Amino acid sequence: MHRVSEVEVQEDLLQANRELAERNRRLLEEKGVVAVEVSGAIGSGKSTLIELAVGELKQYRIAAIAGDVVASLDAERFRRLGIEVVPLNTGRECHLDAHLVGHALEQLPLEELDLIFVENVGNLICPADFELGAQVRVVVVSVTEGDDIVAKHPGIFRRAQLAVINKIDLASFVGADPEKMARDARRLNPELEVLQLSARTGENLSSWYGFLRRVAELKPTSSGR
Repeated sequence: MHRVSEVEVQEDLLQANRELAERNRRLLEEKGVVAVEVSGAIGSGKSTLIELAVGELKQYRIAAIAGDVVASLDAERFRRLGIEVVPLNTGRECHLDAHLVGHALEQLPLEELDLIFVENVGNLICPADFELGAQVRVVVVSVTEGDDIVAKHPGIFRRAQLAVINKIDLASFVGADPEKMARDARRLNPELEVLQLSARTGENLSSWYGFLRRVAELKPTSSGR
């Protein structure tokens, strides 16, 4: 009975989160804003990729929601770029949820935005089951995590639209095969778009920017902007 009750409570929690995520999604669509959730382990390079995108995509009005367990270091990094930022500390929780993101959206001038980056807490496990309401989910992994990192975390890749394999300039030094990582990602999710790049050297960064431009141009137009 204890196990059954535990499962029921977990499902109730996930269902409640899904309902809040759908509310967030409807709000974004009403305002004509696209939100891109960026997940990945600590050190994968997700913050750097967001920073680079903000610097490149100057034709769009961008904001960020920065999730972390206790600190606000990433939020400060984004704020220095001159964009609106809402830091979210999760305390003991290892992921953002739709409730927290909903409150963050209330603090942003949505009518004045085109694109919001939502940086999740740094891991590949906890965020997988918790939708936030973002229309697009990006998962960032680094070759330095080992080329079996994708296969070990199937859940989050099955729910993503883009997988970024970062730091390919280091692959030969750590004995990792980016092609294997890409194959694993596509095996888990045949519809997944996969990019191999290096945020440090700039290799294939244009594909990252191109993906973001495509999703930004797909934003709803019902707001009349």
